[in-house]
Amino acid sequence: MESALPAAGFLYWVGAGTVAYLALRISYSLFTALRVWGVGNEAGVGPGLGEWAVVTGSTDGIGKSYAEELAKHGMKVVLISRSKDKLDQVSSEIKEKFKVETRTIAVDFASEDIYDKIKTALAGLEIGILVNNVGMSYEYPEYFLDVPDLDNVIKKMININILSVCKVSILVIKISKGAILNISSGSGMLPVPLLTIYSATKTFVDFFSQCLHEEYRSKGVFVQSVLPYFVATKLAKIRKPTLDKPSPETFVKSAIKTVGLQSRTNGYLIHALMGSIISNLPSWIYLKIVMNMNKSTRAHYLKKTKKN
Repeated sequence: MESALPAAGFLYWVGAGTVAYLALRISYSLFTALRVWGVGNEAGVGPGLGEWAVVTGSTDGIGKSYAEELAKHGMKVVLISRSKDKLDQVSSEIKEKFKVETRTIAVDFASEDIYDKIKTALAGLEIGILVNNVGMSYEYPEYFLDVPDLDNVIKKMININILSVCKVSILVIKISKGAILNISSGSGMLPVPLLTIYSATKTFVDFFSQCLHEEYRSKGVFVQSVLPYFVATKLAKIRKPTLDKPSPETFVKSAIKTVGLQSRTNGYLIHALMGSIISNLPSWIYLKIVMNMNKSTRAHYLKKTKKN
């Protein structure tokens, strides 16, 4: 009987310690969630980081919304995209609405010989924030070998989704401190069959961002990987925003609060909850669900195009 008492006491303290640990973990998670999604760091984003913000892929969707949000915070904005007409239109809108200076650089990120032009245009600017947003995805989910014009798609997707992030980051890190926000994707967190190349390129962006943050944060450069799920944009082919598919304006307004707080973020509370659930699924269940969803989307697209 006496020998059972120490064992009972040991088990009691193990249980008490486990409960205390879990309570601390839950409290810390709640505190972190409140700090990020409730309070945020929106006040830390602005000209205090640097006079200018640079946004690639800035004429539509998330990129345009970042440009507008940063202008709203008083930053001058450099807009970089392919279409000069669209750039001029967005530039005029931002100037009129937010009363800040803007500049435009018209380049096609599918090309590799554009970076000297960008470097020259950015020379002498005090850059506080870079948003590497430009990107391309599939027209529809498809098996790797059946992707139309596969060789060209591989080259373009690597140039636009990967090379642009590396090359523009080089230019900005060399000339300033501040923040680099690399727009990855929820598709980069776990493999997405039938969007194979896109998913792989976005995984690169995520890993590149995490590594770069560790290398340069002591030098005053905050690098953030932004991993949204579906946002109602032309790229995602979603027209009507919903709670889990926010408008780009809603998404960016939320994501901007995480700058300086999270080096890896889903940018939006609902997406963060989705990411937490998805990442805890057994991989075979997750892959089966995603494969079936994308097969259904593929079939619907091919049926629709066949009719037309």
